[in-house]
Amino acid sequence: MYQKSARYGILPACVGKPWPRNFTGAPEPAGYDYFHELINVDEGSRCGGGIAWAMMGGLGIGLPPVLNFGVPGNKQLQERVVRECLAGEKIICLCITEPGAGSDVSALATTAKDCGDHFVVDGNKKWITNGIYADYFTVAVRTGPPGSAHKGLSMLLIEKTIPGITVSKMDCMGVWPSGTTYIEFDGVKVPKTNVIGKIGDGFKQVMFNFNHERWLLAAQASRMARTCVEESIAFARTRKTFGKFLIEHQAIQHKIGEMAWRCEGLQAWLENVTFQMNTMSKEEQNAKLGGHIALLKLSSSRVAEFCASSAMQVLGGAGYTRSGKGAKVERIYREVKAYAIPGGSEEIMLNLAAGQFGFVKRRAPDPRDKKIKQLMEELKVIKSKM
Repeated sequence: MYQKSARYGILPACVGKPWPRNFTGAPEPAGYDYFHELINVDEGSRCGGGIAWAMMGGLGIGLPPVLNFGVPGNKQLQERVVRECLAGEKIICLCITEPGAGSDVSALATTAKDCGDHFVVDGNKKWITNGIYADYFTVAVRTGPPGSAHKGLSMLLIEKTIPGITVSKMDCMGVWPSGTTYIEFDGVKVPKTNVIGKIGDGFKQVMFNFNHERWLLAAQASRMARTCVEESIAFARTRKTFGKFLIEHQAIQHKIGEMAWRCEGLQAWLENVTFQMNTMSKEEQNAKLGGHIALLKLSSSRVAEFCASSAMQVLGGAGYTRSGKGAKVERIYREVKAYAIPGGSEEIMLNLAAGQFGFVKRRAPDPRDKKIKQLMEELKVIKSKM
């Protein structure tokens, strides 16, 4: 399935613009841009998020750091990994989230200890898409000292064949084919030549990747919301209640109308942002579109959740059943939270947008800060006398 998708150009169309022509034999679409990728993602999400995440989830977020920043110390490894993944022969995944650190990337605890010509990686990653299937891991690690926050992060390209790696599939509410995984790194020896980009640039690389990931998620959620509208209309046109078709009832017409106007607005916004992405370099996108894409992702997850709930009401018992006419709606209803949380939760998206748009120009002084400073000074004096 992966290799067939690669031949059709589905996999190369998951990693952003430009077309990775140096690493794939799949023919490049004429005038390839982000709208081609949008269509690719949209069609892959028609039946729900599971297939999209299985086919594009790991590749769409795990390979771009390797493509964008390279592996300067081992170009052969870089070329082999990119070619194999775009050909559907191997699978890659992005390892950022940990049991104790998700949206707060600077709090990552997985360490990479400097041991001469290699690092020793210890730590755990959780909720990793495609991790159970992956042959390669793009891993955010702490190469700096404790407390170094975002300045002490780096990214490593780790092969699954290296001893010390354990993967365990997680049972989640939705997107079952995605292979959500818990990964343990126990004394994993990784050559220093496997550093992605530069040591200490990990936080920048993670942030650089986020806009594309969130745009992908918004595109998927938008399609899923529209699928709910389509399924509702199709069902309501055939189901009869009280002597007439369900679609003839005004209450159902209003419910579908409420879904439709939200979908139309979301799709227009999605295409507007996609157009802007086509006119900007990746650097300019990160500088100007971060807040807009954050709000787009927020809107997409809320619209998808609203439409899934409304479609469930239209389909009734059929929507509550995992087979038959309501299978798609039931599946999407379980999957909407996979868009409200991963890639940055809705709350984090609002905070990010507020920061990007500069809502707060100057922080009001907190009277508690003065008291805390005083107490810290007193503590310092007490310790000096002990």
